[in-house]
Amino acid sequence: MSEPGLAERLASVDAGIAEAARLAGRDPAEVTRIVVTKFHPASLVRELAALGVHEVGENRHQEAQAKARELEDLDLEWHFVGQLQSKKARQVREYAAVLHSLDRDSVVDALAGGEPIVDGFVQLNLTDDPGRGGTGDADALLRIAERVLTGGGIRLLGVMAVAPLDVEPARAFAEVRRQSERLRELAPEADRISAGMSHDYREAVAAGATHLRIGTAITGKRPERG
Repeated sequence: MSEPGLAERLASVDAGIAEAARLAGRDPAEVTRIVVTKFHPASLVRELAALGVHEVGENRHQEAQAKARELEDLDLEWHFVGQLQSKKARQVREYAAVLHSLDRDSVVDALAGGEPIVDGFVQLNLTDDPGRGGTGDADALLRIAERVLTGGGIRLLGVMAVAPLDVEPARAFAEVRRQSERLRELAPEADRISAGMSHDYREAVAAGATHLRIGTAITGKRPERG
């Protein structure tokens, strides 16, 4: 039997998202599916657009910038989902409408007061590794959120996190949901949750995720890097 193609993989994931939403008593329309195309060529993104994909994610600035320029003729909304460097932040905002990895004062300050206004998530680090992206604890998350709210240039959407591989996804996402509730005490409108990837998006939907960042389950294996 041949491997499923791009259209089949996309349809399968969308069906899985819809099923997870219904099981959680949610409307599938509440969930935004972002296809992460890291390392894949712009031609694959063009194929995805032909299949109706609008939300596309990238996590490397140079690659994302090149693809966005090459695909300017398409109706795409670019999400930057990787660690964001403060010195590159203004360049990223030129093509990305949503930033999922706000985690440091320097990044927020680089974007403060600028145009165009971008949507942003504050990233929470769910591991004990300070080298991973994200704020280290709930207090730091709220402090960064306050900086976003006062600095201008960014519309705060909510909280983002990646579930650690050594923790049950449901447990990790329950913590994300708790931190989302804390954030909403500070900013009631920041009620979105960016969580869930190819292997754990069902658990993320069950925990209330509104944005899923799905790569290989849709795009297939990433090309070898030379």
